[in-house]
Amino acid sequence: MNAFTDVSYEVDNGLAWITINRPDRYNSFRAKTVDELVKAFKHAWADNEVGVICLTGAGEKAFCTGGDQKQRMETGDYGPSDSGLFEVEALHRVIRDVPKPVIAGVNGFAIGGGHVLHLLCDLTIAADTARFGQNGPRVGSFDAGLGTGFLARAIGEKRAREVWFLCRQYSAEQAEAWGLVNKIVPAAELKDEVRSWADEILKLSPTALKVLKQSMNADTEHFVGLGQMAYTSLRLFGESDEAKEGITAFNEKRSPDFGKYRSA
Repeated sequence: MNAFTDVSYEVDNGLAWITINRPDRYNSFRAKTVDELVKAFKHAWADNEVGVICLTGAGEKAFCTGGDQKQRMETGDYGPSDSGLFEVEALHRVIRDVPKPVIAGVNGFAIGGGHVLHLLCDLTIAADTARFGQNGPRVGSFDAGLGTGFLARAIGEKRAREVWFLCRQYSAEQAEAWGLVNKIVPAAELKDEVRSWADEILKLSPTALKVLKQSMNADTEHFVGLGQMAYTSLRLFGESDEAKEGITAFNEKRSPDFGKYRSA
């Protein structure tokens, strides 16, 4: 844990705090960040002192804004990783599979891949300053499988399609009304509220919580397989001129010109 650069990890009275620590990049993740997040979740999984996990972001601006688009523009990918693979699927998997409740402490922007991360957490507590939304189609990317099907299960088909097809941002109040957020608190009270919820959970049977989580996951497990097919498509799509226009426009701070791709 001490060797981490992109993530911080600490345990306090049964609660493991996993914090994405890249505030200068709005807590977006590169491949190294994802590797460290997977390791942190597995460490919390194996630690008998940990009964609840909180995923949050450093600073006041962002929880997580998804993949680091500056890194993607600079190198064409998300940088080096331990395995040579971009292990975001493994990160999604470990958040679902860790047999302990995971709380997302959303302290700011939860956009794109960061929105998917909070969605996959068992509970979401948001600061009143939090903002939610998707960005993939704007930058030549997408997150199908859990990012779409599981979202539709959470908020309904029409709203999920709105989130993806319009790429708007939504307030914490709107996210709560749609069922994406369990509770909203003033930003200064976010950590205390997470602590309070964790203390309630820590009084309960860990085996009962484990089986309950696995039972609820079982109904949406097929989205994992769909997601694997979607990532195959995304890797191919990422090499296309259309995808490159999206990421180039993002980094040049202009609107992308996708018009010529509509007839393809």
